[in-house]
Amino acid sequence: MTDHVTTVLQLRDCSGDEALKGGAATPPILHGRLVVSSKKQASLKNAILARLSVEDLAVIGGSLEPIVLKERLVLQEPRRPVEHVYFMESGLVSLRVVAAGSMLETAVIGYPGAVGTSFLWGGHISPHQSVVLFPGSAYRIPVENLRRLMKERPGIRERLFEYLRALTFQCVQTGLCGVRHNREQRLASWLCLASDAVDACVLPVTHDYLSSVLGLRRAGVTETLIRFEQQGLIRKMRGVLQIDQRESLEQRACCCYKLVSSAYASSLSAFAACAD
Repeated sequence: MTDHVTTVLQLRDCSGDEALKGGAATPPILHGRLVVSSKKQASLKNAILARLSVEDLAVIGGSLEPIVLKERLVLQEPRRPVEHVYFMESGLVSLRVVAAGSMLETAVIGYPGAVGTSFLWGGHISPHQSVVLFPGSAYRIPVENLRRLMKERPGIRERLFEYLRALTFQCVQTGLCGVRHNREQRLASWLCLASDAVDACVLPVTHDYLSSVLGLRRAGVTETLIRFEQQGLIRKMRGVLQIDQRESLEQRACCCYKLVSSAYASSLSAFAACAD
């Protein structure tokens, strides 16, 4: 996959109210499609693609475009047709419910998953806004192409539905978490889930962002993060947060973290069982 970008487009800033207006921008596209080989399959980061059979991956590979995901890029808008599914290779996407000028994050999606899978439930309209939080890359496929391939290749369909069940569970659990658990538990859970999704302990996230997506007061978020830092759990730098004591941070998280993690682990176990 070459680094030469053929199309560089103006990206919309999703940090303010303007993020809730207008349509999704088109990500820059890199040259070529995914050409499958045993070496290439081994190098794939995306958990769904990496666990497809060689035959299924070869079939879907011809329709996959490598995509650059820049920060604040809007991949999908609510109440608009889902046009593409993005298999995440790196970076992090925030899945949000948007209403009356406000938004609440329901899930974060990284390399274990894909953006745009809501069409699998039979609808054509996205219920969420999907925005790139941490920059990275993905493989994109038109929804109609994927529908056709799922009919032809049951293995592709099964892998996607296993993932969608875990994602749906996370979205539902997030709603429950928001009304049942305290600020410290929710912040710790979010940091652990985001770290898992990008497979890293350094997260380029701000107090303002955590406040907005979790529906918490900024002063409360700052107070809790200062306490985490005093306890040696994290280190805060300008625009970046580093997790230093992961196990201790997990102990501060609510039960939602383990439940969501288990849901994704089960989906990966199902992938492995089907491959054996």
